[in-house]
Order: sequence, then structure tokens, then C-alpha cells
Amino acid sequence: MADQYVHSREDKAPTEIPAIRWDEPPEGSVLVLLDQTRLPAEEVELVCTDPPALVEAIRTLAVRGAPLLGIAGAYGVALAAVRGFDVDDAADALASARPTAVNLVHGVRRAQSAHRAALAGGSDQEQAAEAALAAARALHQEDAEASGRMAEHGLALLDELLPGGNHRILTHCNTGALVSGGEGTAFAVALAAHRAGRLRRLWVDETRPLLQGARLTAYEAARNGMAYTLLTDNAAGSLFSAGEVDAVLVGADRIAADGSVANKVGSYPLAVLARYHHVPFVVVAPVTTVDPDTPDGASIEVEQRAGHEVTELIAPQVPVAGAEAGGGIPVAPLGTQAYNPAFDVTPPELVTAIVTEEGAVSPVTAEALAELCARSRQVTI
Repeated sequence: MADQYVHSREDKAPTEIPAIRWDEPPEGSVLVLLDQTRLPAEEVELVCTDPPALVEAIRTLAVRGAPLLGIAGAYGVALAAVRGFDVDDAADALASARPTAVNLVHGVRRAQSAHRAALAGGSDQEQAAEAALAAARALHQEDAEASGRMAEHGLALLDELLPGGNHRILTHCNTGALVSGGEGTAFAVALAAHRAGRLRRLWVDETRPLLQGARLTAYEAARNGMAYTLLTDNAAGSLFSAGEVDAVLVGADRIAADGSVANKVGSYPLAVLARYHHVPFVVVAPVTTVDPDTPDGASIEVEQRAGHEVTELIAPQVPVAGAEAGGGIPVAPLGTQAYNPAFDVTPPELVTAIVTEEGAVSPVTAEALAELCARSRQVTI
């Protein structure tokens, strides 16, 4: 089950309420999530006491974003172990909660492997649970450190591509502290540019249909004092045409072995626009988002979400007539069918560079990605 705690937004620092944390109150260990469906008006924490509650939180996007899903998945396995659930069953349920984000599976299997190894080594159930929790905490810390390195590499790349600073960056969806153990992926690069005095404007796509840009990226940009402007997704073309975009920065939920990038739907059109207008299109993601077992973009399973997300205006935490928190206001005729893929896939030839914590890959090729992943494994070992 999941309980809710509500916090006031007043006088809160941007990192005061983390996106995810492990807590151990007297009644037992819990995983606490900042409910992203309730932002920006309310900061509500969901307290998950069992794996099914976390699975539901993942499916409803209360917790989202590739790196954070990996962390959540690892903590979910630890929660199952600590609370006495069947760890393997919980791991399978968590890993399948959202099919496209490879980090979720990575995090789940890492904690599950630690649990199994502890049992195989003669540990009791309590010690095995501690091993799973240690693996989750290690992943959490590694992601925070990776976020910082991605920001450094990304800013260096921007300065190389766009000498002189004064960057005008367009971003899509949400890729900040709400998706990471640190300050994010693509957003962390923009934030680094802002702190260095080299960000002129952050253009924020609304990101239809669930408005992660309007609700979440604008929320993070405002709290960090960044100069930002919100736009509808279909206004991006006019921005490019007017010469108002210097670079596009997006995250990724899965990167295939050939460099194809699955990201929030709407990313591929931005890549096409960027190529036509000779603007760099840069993907920022940790090495764990690269999936060598997925050979190409056509092999990426794209999550199809419920049609009501398109046929209704989502109204989180707003008490409108007949709509509950997290529900929506109908905007299409009853029975309207909707096409609602959560992601689209951008081919490698449209990607200027992929920035990871181990450095940038440009041009994006299967060989370059394989070399990067091999180097990352050597560093980890």
C-alpha cells in the first residue's frame, strides 16, 4: 500500500524533498517517493510499504525517468526482501512495470543478483536483504556521481559546438533532479551552463500529453533561477525557423546498440527539425541506458499508454467538477480512439552526440558505443 504526505511548497529549496529515499520508521522499512503526478502545485510524498505499491507508482508515473526508475527498481527489490515478500516474483513485476526504460530492468536485476549471491554464500534472509539494500544504495550514489560527470562533459561539448556561450537550449520532457539520484541528465547540462553564466534561454517543450515539461521541467527551472520559456510542442518549428535555438538537449530511456535513441514521444520530430536547421541534437544519458542486447531502433519495445491520457486533459491535484486528483477533463467525443505511444525512436544519423558520464560519442556509431560501454565496464570493475 502507499500512503501520502503533503508538504507546502513555500520556502523549499530545489533539493529539499528528494525524488526518492529509503526510510526506516518504527513500523518497518519503506520507500518514499515524491509524487510527480501532483507537481507543481503540491509536493506529496508517497510511502510504499510493499512492492505492488511501487509497481503502481511506476505505472502511474508517480516515479518516472530512466535513471530514477533504475534506482526505484533496486530499492523495490530491497523492500521485497526486507518485508518478507517473494523477491524473485517482486523483481519480475517491477522489471515489467514499464517496458521501454532499460534502466528499470538494470536496477532490479542488480539488487536481485546481490540478494541471490548473499543467499548462495550462506547469508540468512536478513543479511540477504541488507545486501539488496546495499546494492540499491550503491546504484543511487553512482547515479548521483554520474549526473555530475554528464553535466561536465555536456557543458564542454556545448562550448565546443557553440563557442562563446550565450546558449539557447531547447529541451523536451523532464530530465532534471526528478529523474535522477543527482541533478539529472540533459537538464543537468543546461543547469551547468546556467551556473557558468553561459545559458541565455532554456526553451521548455510542454511535452504532450502529460505535460512533463510544463509541470516538471518548468518547476525545476524556476526553482533554480534559470531563464526559461514554455512552449507548446508544435511551436518548436517556428523557433527553429526564427533562428532562436542553438542546441537541443534530451534524455533517453533506451539507447540501442546502433545508437538509436528511444525518448519521450516528440523527440524524433525535434531531431528532424534540428537536422534541417543545422542545430546540434544532443542526447544525455548514463551508460546504463545503452542496451547492447537491443540491436537497433526497430527492436526497441515502445510502451503504448492508455488513450484517456490523450482524450482527456490531465488535471493533477485540481478539484474540477467530476474529476478526481490525477483524473482528467474530457476534450474529445466519447469513444474516440487515441494513438498514445510513450516514446519515439530517433535514428543515430540524426543524433549529433550522446553524452554519458564516461564522455561523449560523436559521431554516433555502433562501434563507438560498444567501445564506450567496454570502457565503462573496465572502470566499474
